[in-house]
Amino acid sequence: MSIRVLLADDEAMIRAGVRAIVATDPALEVVAEAADGHQAIEAAHRYRPDVALVDIRMPRLDGLAAAAEIRRTAPATAVIMLTTFGEDDYIARALSEGAAGFLLKSGDPRELLAGVHAVAAGAAYLSPRVAHRVIAHLGGGDRMARGAAARRRTDALTTRERQVLALLGAGMSNAEIAGRLHIVEGTVKAYVSAILTRLDVRNRVQAAVLAHEAGLVTDVPGL
Repeated sequence: MSIRVLLADDEAMIRAGVRAIVATDPALEVVAEAADGHQAIEAAHRYRPDVALVDIRMPRLDGLAAAAEIRRTAPATAVIMLTTFGEDDYIARALSEGAAGFLLKSGDPRELLAGVHAVAAGAAYLSPRVAHRVIAHLGGGDRMARGAAARRRTDALTTRERQVLALLGAGMSNAEIAGRLHIVEGTVKAYVSAILTRLDVRNRVQAAVLAHEAGLVTDVPGL
């Protein structure tokens, strides 16, 4: 079965570009488009997409409010926020609204396809450039100090938990992590649950941010 995708952006040209990228992947299908937040919510309810690509800034109702309502009323739909370099201040709010990923509108098309597949499989996805922007705007202060603080938190995890966290931060789903570590998917789910609890983070995206901030993702072979 194909992964059903909703596109929500007030610029028709952006929607056309994203649709064209999605069309290159036979596993993906655009089932609806929306030009504002209200339309995005209505489309999510009507078409029940697996993934909603939602622009942060839209008229009538912005993407952040739309994402929150979609997550509340259509929880099976994972939301990826489409952002630009000028919208970093929205990142913390988007995280709190339950966004499963962030993609730059000007990013590599391959990242968009990878992001859709990742969140559809239950993973969190932060493209490398977005991860750096997220880290830079969460909490402020000195980056080295924040990195040290993140490492202190992740050092409290077991070796295996740090391995799982690093792969989670790289955008892998539970199934992909299981294959990489040669363990069963149920064990990965248990590790992820324990990691979220021990790090005191609300969701996989926040855990992924912490993995990037602690430098764990750069230590993963082959990434």
